Amino acid sequence: MKRVVVLDYGSGNVRSVVRMLERVGAHVELTADPEAVRRADGLYVPGVGNFHACVAGLRRADGPALIAERLAAGLPVLGVCVGFQVLFEGSTEHYATDALDGIGLWPGTVTRLTAPVVPHMGWSQVQPASGSTLFDGIEDEWFYFVHSYAALRAPGAGRAGVDRAPLVSTAEHGEVFVAAVEDGALGGTQFHPEKSGDAGATLIENWLASF
Repeated sequence: MKRVVVLDYGSGNVRSVVRMLERVGAHVELTADPEAVRRADGLYVPGVGNFHACVAGLRRADGPALIAERLAAGLPVLGVCVGFQVLFEGSTEHYATDALDGIGLWPGTVTRLTAPVVPHMGWSQVQPASGSTLFDGIEDEWFYFVHSYAALRAPGAGRAGVDRAPLVSTAEHGEVFVAAVEDGALGGTQFHPEKSGDAGATLIENWLASF
């Protein structure tokens, strides 16, 4: 049984994430305890709401350092929704106080979608990258999105020490945007697997089977 820590840094209601991970057979701990994060087989970084508020919460929990430590050891990290966006360099999303930079593991800025209706809320089909592990067996499925901002440019090169370019999957709402990235031990999805029914559960099973 894979041990997964859902990083608890005040990002909102994550009970549905815990239930989904338990549904697919993971042993789940909702915590920000550094030792638990280090021991876990997989780290799941959730995120809802404002980009800069999530970055502030992550910093308070020492999340950037813990994520970097895991990646240096080749240990899996999966960011979801805003927990995916914060892995980029920044966001144009407004914040009431200071605008904070993202973690910067991938180049690029998250920007507001240009579409007739924003936020993008509902089911959209994802175009998986060739050779994707996350989308193995669910290449034609639809996933549930709730967001107004997205990465519009794919990271073109892998992180330091990763010997291949990231696998980038896309979706479209008014314009094409990055729906998921697989970059060695680091991955992420803009959509919510825990709200995406059987397809989301299969994606998480694929993630767990990858380590």
